[in-house]
Amino acid sequence: MTDTAAELRARLNAETGPLTWPELERHFARGVVVHVSGELDLVEVAARMVEDDRDALSAWLDAGQVTPASDEQAKDWQARAAEFWAVVAAPWVVIQEKSGA
Repeated sequence: MTDTAAELRARLNAETGPLTWPELERHFARGVVVHVSGELDLVEVAARMVEDDRDALSAWLDAGQVTPASDEQAKDWQARAAEFWAVVAAPWVVIQEKSGA
């Protein structure tokens, strides 16, 4: 059974939660952390990933709004003890830094 678009977004929204950088480090080490910029909706990006919406994802990747987490970001997040909102869009852990963090 597949989710409708609305059901998928509701499920992902319910599964979104706060995480700290130490909780994300092991996922970063596995290369599965995807960072979403603050101007995008985290749940919408995760839904598009689950739906395999290549057009939307390509546009966001090209604009630098959705990127694989980099080593430089990881160092910065560790130094600042950054906090994130996170949701799993298997196999990816999709994150967005909390505002003001």
